[in-house]
Amino acid sequence: MERDIEYNIYEGLAKKYGMSVAQAKASTANMVQMAREAGLEYNMDTLILTNTFDAHRLAMFAKKHGLMAEMTERILHAYFTESKHIGDHGTLTELAVEVGLNRGAVEEMLASDEMADEVRADERTGQQYGITGVPFFLINKKYAITGAQPTDVIVQSLKKVIAENQITVLNNDDGMICDDDGCEIPNKKN
Repeated sequence: MERDIEYNIYEGLAKKYGMSVAQAKASTANMVQMAREAGLEYNMDTLILTNTFDAHRLAMFAKKHGLMAEMTERILHAYFTESKHIGDHGTLTELAVEVGLNRGAVEEMLASDEMADEVRADERTGQQYGITGVPFFLINKKYAITGAQPTDVIVQSLKKVIAENQITVLNNDDGMICDDDGCEIPNKKN
């Protein structure tokens, strides 16, 4: 995707999924309502589509400074709520400074290809897992929940994963007992 895009989110979704703009708006309205119920404000009508590669590089850069969660949250809020152009280096720099990163270091990173290899590695990992969209939740590198799912679907999925991953101890009656101090083999009475 280019950095500066002339079409809006609805036109982009319509083209990508072979639907009408009206269908894309209806589908997006459902997502906006789910976000609202979770306490998030999404302003899709004014959202600025862009290439997010540099935003991902910035998040990786922030990770090196212990601020990845804060940077990611700030970028997402800027994109979905404030309709900021997160492909623009000036915008990204301002967001980075807000979360505590050094302006000069961020400008230098964005002007270079620093962190590009790390982002490309993440992209390759995503391709290996078959990720084609977001959200995508991967649990234990084995279970996946794809798409914007209702809370009850996610909760039921997590309960199933937990149930399938519980360890069942077989034949523990006369076995070895181990704790932080070591193991003890009980004397068997005949």
